Amino acid sequence: SALVRILAQENLEDDPHAQGSSYIAASYVKHLESAGARVVPIHINRTEEEYEKLFNAINGLLLPGGNVDIEKSQFTRAAKIFYELAIKANDASDYFPIWGTCQGFQQLTVLISNKNLLTLTDTKAVALPLTFSPGAQNSRLFKKFPKDVLQSLSKENITSNFHSWSLSMQNYSSNAKLKRFYRVLTTNTDGKNEFISTMEAYRYPFYAVQWHPEKSPFEWIEKAGMVHTLSAIKATFYTAHFFVSEAMKNHHRFSSQSEEEKALIYNFQPVFKGLNSIFLQNYYFD
Repeated sequence: SALVRILAQENLEDDPHAQGSSYIAASYVKHLESAGARVVPIHINRTEEEYEKLFNAINGLLLPGGNVDIEKSQFTRAAKIFYELAIKANDASDYFPIWGTCQGFQQLTVLISNKNLLTLTDTKAVALPLTFSPGAQNSRLFKKFPKDVLQSLSKENITSNFHSWSLSMQNYSSNAKLKRFYRVLTTNTDGKNEFISTMEAYRYPFYAVQWHPEKSPFEWIEKAGMVHTLSAIKATFYTAHFFVSEAMKNHHRFSSQSEEEKALIYNFQPVFKGLNSIFLQNYYFD
């Protein structure tokens, strides 16, 4: 089975439940588990050697949404180390996929362009249909999606957006590095700015969504932009299924069963944060 790592990030300053120094929202864990992966958390503040060792033991990386500085945080430092290892591995025909959601999407744009090219958009809590780029339905990400799921994604308000910053088509188009590296699969607009909502790398198994596929089945705060319809949940499953199937193409493994056992998320207990929380449950790490 695939072992996928989720990168933890610094605790939010106003989190009354915070323990230790970092967290992972449980919805990302469940999202991957629902498609048959097992999850290994990546702690921040670890040495480069530790990250390298971990990289050789896992099959894929997920960079979650959240709210940290995508140029200076410990989240960014770890993401950069793994990103560079993934580029090197893929260049040596060692298939290693990365998925970025929301902040993870934004982090991937900074890692390739070496600067923050994001624009403020009015997308704080809104569900939208995706506008597919020509040919995007034949992309690696979407080509195995059932017709009805692609139909729902393009016609119904089922992709949850909870972000203030976006990568505008304008900034993407005027940055040579970004444009050469990533293919735009879908866009959205807040009425004024057209921004990228889904992209995949041309030559690497790197994927990024500005929306939140993990929220529909697993987060229940009552606010605009949250969607729990059957078609939203079905679309969620196919995104998870796709990424886990990518991770299954990688053959990294832990050197022993006991090391694997120690690393798995099952060693940690998620904390229930209450029904009015953005994240119903968080895992916390030292």
